Amino acid sequence: METIRNFCIIAHIDHGKSTLADRLLEITGTVESRRMHAQYLDQLDLEQERGITIKMAPVRMAYHPELGISNFEFRNKENNPAAAQNSKLKIKNSGSEYILNLIDTPGHSDFAYEVSRSLNAVEGGILLVDATQGIQAQTLSNFRAAKAAGLTLIGAINKIDLFKDRNDHALAELRKEVAELLGIGPEDVFMVSGKTGEGVEQLLSAIIEKVPPPKVANSNFKFQISNLGRALIFDSFYDDHKGIVASVRVFEGAFEREDPIVLAATGTEVKIKEVGYFSPQPKAAQSIKKGEIGYIATGIKDTSKVKIGDTVLMIPKPYTIDPQTLALPGYREPNPVVFVSFYPEDADDYENLKRGLEKLHLNDSSLHIEPDQNEILGRGFKVGFLGKLHFEITAERLEREFDARVVSTFPSVVYKIVNKGKEEFITKPEDLPNEYDEIWEPLVRINILVPSNYLASVLSLQNKFRIEDLTTKTVVNSIDIEAIMPLSELVSDFDDQLKSATSGYASFSYEFLDYRKADVVKVDNFVAGEIIPGLSRFFPRESVEREARKMVEKLKITLPKQQFPQALQAKISGKVIAREDIPAMRKELGNFGKNGGDRTRKMKLWQKQKRGKEKLKAMGKVRIAPEVFKELIKK
Repeated sequence: METIRNFCIIAHIDHGKSTLADRLLEITGTVESRRMHAQYLDQLDLEQERGITIKMAPVRMAYHPELGISNFEFRNKENNPAAAQNSKLKIKNSGSEYILNLIDTPGHSDFAYEVSRSLNAVEGGILLVDATQGIQAQTLSNFRAAKAAGLTLIGAINKIDLFKDRNDHALAELRKEVAELLGIGPEDVFMVSGKTGEGVEQLLSAIIEKVPPPKVANSNFKFQISNLGRALIFDSFYDDHKGIVASVRVFEGAFEREDPIVLAATGTEVKIKEVGYFSPQPKAAQSIKKGEIGYIATGIKDTSKVKIGDTVLMIPKPYTIDPQTLALPGYREPNPVVFVSFYPEDADDYENLKRGLEKLHLNDSSLHIEPDQNEILGRGFKVGFLGKLHFEITAERLEREFDARVVSTFPSVVYKIVNKGKEEFITKPEDLPNEYDEIWEPLVRINILVPSNYLASVLSLQNKFRIEDLTTKTVVNSIDIEAIMPLSELVSDFDDQLKSATSGYASFSYEFLDYRKADVVKVDNFVAGEIIPGLSRFFPRESVEREARKMVEKLKITLPKQQFPQALQAKISGKVIAREDIPAMRKELGNFGKNGGDRTRKMKLWQKQKRGKEKLKAMGKVRIAPEVFKELIKK
């Protein structure tokens, strides 16, 4: 295992992780130049379009240090001759072939769980910082998580190609800041350009020299088992021919095709259909051994049998040991914070939606899925997410990858209801019982990192979003604001408002804190006399009338006219507190005195139209389009 290095790249969103990974793939010859494209490891169309990483991506790179970068051409070498020199890496055992297992991770705080899973599968990491943006909130959050996991971190500043002078004062200051954060000297922070390749070979050398070889798992049992194999499942996906394919890090033993295995959490026993590596597409191999990262094709078709975070075991038979006692430690269950109910646009697509959610759950274990029923929308699923972006991405993936068009309800959070000393949790305002004593709302601790000149702009949001217990401290050249706020405020439009108030310079991360007694009331929204369950919401009592008025006004703007008038009402316990009306569409019958016909004939047509509209008013139903819910999320 001395020539194996397992590492990940962690950073704030849009700091250049995927671009740096592209250069590593080119330098090591893992991907041929003719097949190379930007963001190569981002396989989803959504990732390519949005320019962000949504799913972690493992890849195995074989590298011979003595070859240097002779087969690699820097894109801008004519403008940067120093970066294109064929210098040899100064590495011990340079005659050996090193196996570099990289996991590229997302940067947005909604996908922090993806990062946490990768941290348990590697020994080291590159902490990447954008030279133009500096240290951001998610940089600090990822740094703390990596240190808690015991990783060896290498600091690197990316996008230095945007600075003509490599000795620019701003670059030097940022290098000191990153060094101070990592507790190292500024000279140990690497200056790189993922775009041109400058400095990437030196960073590659540091990965081999500083990241330790794979560690042996600490056995959490007091007895020895010969020929024991243990591997941690850190991701999975579905293949029509191979069944569920688990991405694994092997901690003990080796796994080969046809080996009998057992999954610790579910006790499922199968024979391996195939093992291999990601290079970066799955490539079959004879075996995967201790210290390596690869995949195991289980052949299992039931998506409930394989769980991310589970342990794959190979135990010689016959065995009398409970497989769960051999499970690898270190994983935590994700806690969804936002709940949205999905219903198929066409009721006949229910099974298609179900299959789509099951397969997405294989690839994203942070999704919490359970059946749901709505009188108007029919059968569906209540899905828990880690944030608003997580919800939006999942909805888009359902439509693109599984052709599952859905109607989604308004995002809600989990409230705790206390009644006669008993507690229950609800995720939808419609589930609020008729009788209760108290409502408790979830709180989060939020960290905002912002340049000092924007501090006043952030403070201006304090009352609007019920931000409390705000404290500030200086972190390098920025202000780190720590505060407490209700989770319901965070998942509304907080991120957009924060970016707007700070010209895009602020960044934030958050974590669940606790529940607190709240003075909130449920507002139901009615359209044409019918309650729209997906639009029911909780509001603080002091702002309920204002928010209800805004809701019906937005509905009036957003909903299209129908052949009948629509009354838009917001009610609390049956009492109307806000109302707007959408008039019926008019059908012009021509101008009097023109186009022939007399007034008597036209009056008859008007009366007929009037009777038809009255009938539609009594019978007509309004369908709320998914776009309406997305628009109503905004404050």
